[in-house]
Amino acid sequence: MRYWLFKSEPSTWSWDDQVAKGDGGEEWDGVRNYQARNFMREMAVGDRGFFYHSQKDREIVGIVEVCAEAHPDSTTDDARWDCVDIRAIEPLPTPVTLDQIKADEKLADMVLVKNSRLSVQPVTEADWTHICALGGL
Repeated sequence: MRYWLFKSEPSTWSWDDQVAKGDGGEEWDGVRNYQARNFMREMAVGDRGFFYHSQKDREIVGIVEVCAEAHPDSTTDDARWDCVDIRAIEPLPTPVTLDQIKADEKLADMVLVKNSRLSVQPVTEADWTHICALGGL
């Protein structure tokens, strides 16, 4: 299993929106960055991810699971763009903020710290475990 982080503006797609989709999940569509798309192409069903609210709150609020591997993004006819489907697994009892992450020496090499604009990014197993602990899991 691999670990990822999915960023979304809560005004566009929030944790509550993701939860409301239930076990069927939802396409992580609309990604138009080649690096983020390539990360989605690496994902496998069962991989886990953090659901991150960007913009105002800037915090990890939940855990999601990849429930469909990369396929054409239904929001475009451009064959270059793929997406995966994800479903909500559980909320973090205590959201973990970007400020907490940046202040934590153990997370200094996390992609989120080095490239906070990338909408889909890998997370190491060590970072995953540490953030889960910070979030109360």
